[in-house]
Amino acid sequence: MSTPALRSLAQATAFADAHETPWTRDPLREPLRFGVHHDDPPPWNRLRGPVHERGPCSGVVWQHGAEIASWGQPARSDQTFSVAKTCLALLAGVAQLRGLLPDVDRPVAAQLPGIGFDTPHNAPITWRQLLEQTSEWEGSCFGLPDQVDRWRKVAHDPRPAGGPKGGNRPLQAPGTYWEYNDVRINQLSLALLHLFREPLQQVMQDALLQPLGAQDSFRWEGYDDAWVTLDGRRLPSVPGGTHWGGGVTVSARDLARLGQLLLEGGTHQGRALLPADWVRRMGQPAAIAPFYGWLVWLNPEGRLFPGASADAVFMQGAGGHMVWVDPALQAVVVTRWLDPAHHARFIAMAAGALRGT
Repeated sequence: MSTPALRSLAQATAFADAHETPWTRDPLREPLRFGVHHDDPPPWNRLRGPVHERGPCSGVVWQHGAEIASWGQPARSDQTFSVAKTCLALLAGVAQLRGLLPDVDRPVAAQLPGIGFDTPHNAPITWRQLLEQTSEWEGSCFGLPDQVDRWRKVAHDPRPAGGPKGGNRPLQAPGTYWEYNDVRINQLSLALLHLFREPLQQVMQDALLQPLGAQDSFRWEGYDDAWVTLDGRRLPSVPGGTHWGGGVTVSARDLARLGQLLLEGGTHQGRALLPADWVRRMGQPAAIAPFYGWLVWLNPEGRLFPGASADAVFMQGAGGHMVWVDPALQAVVVTRWLDPAHHARFIAMAAGALRGT
């Protein structure tokens, strides 16, 4: 990397370091200044699982597989909110590699009866629809009803809010309506648990993190009451985020390893950890939501994340978490606890530096 490009990258990381999220670092001391559950209508605006003290604004920049910048505490493992959704998409890819998920267009109920997909409305729901967030699944998952996520509006959704969060939005047919959510994602997690019949934390560790050389502590915690019995064993059903507590706790560097795996088409050191076609399809736009793939955000025509390449994919989580995978730049950029109000400026600065190589 040239000296001017390195200088520009240092300016970008210094900018990130100076713009930490306003969320408290100690959610147990200041619970009202941490998390997103406060925005839910009661009685669902409370934690169901653990939250932890967090570290400072941190991150890494990798290019061509090598780390070229870091800031904060990149080896510290912290909760990562909805980045966990992408982890579920990765595990679904592992399931396909193992022959457990041969057809994403097969209804889940046909493969896993008796876990919440058997009603007339839910029976047609496919794995693809769960991965695209178009399932319109109806029901309650460990005491949380799908209605809490209806009319959900998040920052990168380009559409205006259609009504109050948790309002009585009429459900559409599965596959015909896109809505960012957590309850339906938790239902996907439950389905994957029934596929693997092993804790998802263990599958993630054995199938992906250990082969990638992950070095820092990793946890995937469930809600206090989210347990199922499979094959005589009591197993946790983990959430696809930290919306109500729990979720994935991981370091910036280990997130970069996952991003690098996507950048390399699912292969690491000559070994296929994910099917190449699965990785490709993760980055293809949903037909009714061209800004979204399989539990990753997309950047069609470079509009959603200006500065990043049009073929970039993003894992996003509340509190300022981002894993930016950019094939055109051969780069993976991870931010933790960067104030989302400053993400756009950081992306533009970092992209300019990376293009200067």
